[in-house]
Amino acid sequence: MKCKIILPSVIFAFLFINTSCSQQKRPLNFDTYNFLEEAITVKTSSGEKQVIYKAYLHIPYVSNPVDTDYQSLNVYVPVSVNGSPINPSNAPILFDIAVGGFMSVNNAKVKEPSYRGDLALAAGYVVIAPGCRGWDNCSPDRKYYGKAPAAIVDLKSAIRYIRHNKRKIPGNNEHIISVGCSAGGALSALLGASANNPLFAPYLEEIGAADASDHVFAVACYSPITDLEYADMAYEWMFGSTPTESGLVNQRLSEQLQKGFSEYQLSLSLQGRNSFGTLTAENYRDYLTTYYLIPSLTKFLNEREEAQREKYLQRNTWITWENGSPSFEFDDYVKHVGRLKGLPAFDDFGKGQPEPLLFGNETTDARHFTDFSLRQISQNRDAEVEEDVKQLVNMMNAFYFLKNGEGKIAKHWWLRNGARDNHTSQTVMINLVTMLENMKKSVNSWIFWDGDHCADHDPEGFIEWIKNITTD
Repeated sequence: MKCKIILPSVIFAFLFINTSCSQQKRPLNFDTYNFLEEAITVKTSSGEKQVIYKAYLHIPYVSNPVDTDYQSLNVYVPVSVNGSPINPSNAPILFDIAVGGFMSVNNAKVKEPSYRGDLALAAGYVVIAPGCRGWDNCSPDRKYYGKAPAAIVDLKSAIRYIRHNKRKIPGNNEHIISVGCSAGGALSALLGASANNPLFAPYLEEIGAADASDHVFAVACYSPITDLEYADMAYEWMFGSTPTESGLVNQRLSEQLQKGFSEYQLSLSLQGRNSFGTLTAENYRDYLTTYYLIPSLTKFLNEREEAQREKYLQRNTWITWENGSPSFEFDDYVKHVGRLKGLPAFDDFGKGQPEPLLFGNETTDARHFTDFSLRQISQNRDAEVEEDVKQLVNMMNAFYFLKNGEGKIAKHWWLRNGARDNHTSQTVMINLVTMLENMKKSVNSWIFWDGDHCADHDPEGFIEWIKNITTD
């Protein structure tokens, strides 16, 4: 695995910071006068909107940064929409996480908001786009400086910076809504589940995070890649008997992982909707089909004209359509989705997936983070991952904090996935949904039929949801 090489100017900054940070720290004050005024046209279902906004770019959010190219953020503040002035002082703040594959986000290269950010600006919201470190960050002397838990520590620091500057950064800092997809969705969930947890305190102090709360009001997660310690088990539960392009994976190992999932799922004691009972490996197919997949497919088919619907059903003969209601066998649905990854799907034996790379350290690029993979590689059935790795796995998992009930948990959650997502098991997000529902949190969840990984077939619905939960 090659290191990401830092540009010469950044090398200088890196060396300077690491030799003189004890003598000189960056201030954490937001400069209200240093901005550009930009104009964009945002396409919405109600027509185009002309938006004027202020862009405050590349603002370091910690006083002792390792690399400001990554540990900085952009603030976008709406000025007017279609010529009407906007008062953003009490507007929701969209915290837009661009992380994918647990890799770094170089804020120095980001100048404009994402499409989701454009929609938020058009709605009058403040948008903040943070950079953060990731597993790919590597210094010229081959020291890795973005391994776990760097990404979540950086994002927490950015939230703290916003609160530290609450009288300067426009928007209501008690209405911060984090959003991300895939690994970014996992980090968004982690922000919502682990606020102010003391596990992160030494890391936050080391980089000079502001002395403020890092809780968020609401969380949006698209296809979250979370619960990594059990993700390989969940993947085999769903895709174990489905071949990849190269054929079936090792069925003996797959069955071992499926057994582990059965034990893990039972240990969660999650209660399904409408008195369904405890979710288990044995009844999960029925639960997914009844409460998520069938409603999603029904909406998908009913939204199409009859000719389009008939054409779709002719291509997908595994679906039965009678009297306006679809039905299918779960195994046929899984075949329709197809298997993407090998075995193990996450803690792969060759340590080439993003997740083993995430759990490397300063001098080691990748490390196994599950006992299963470590035992297979070492041929030692008693082998266990190192204690520091176990701690890091916990720190990167929203489930760990939710199960332990530690920290301030976000009140509102928006959770979405695509029905054809084969990057992880559908049980991962639905377990998160169910755990939050069991905790009586406000949860808005949906699976987009035929949507892929990070599918978002209703971006304006998300913007409207923010309006609804932040309106008194």
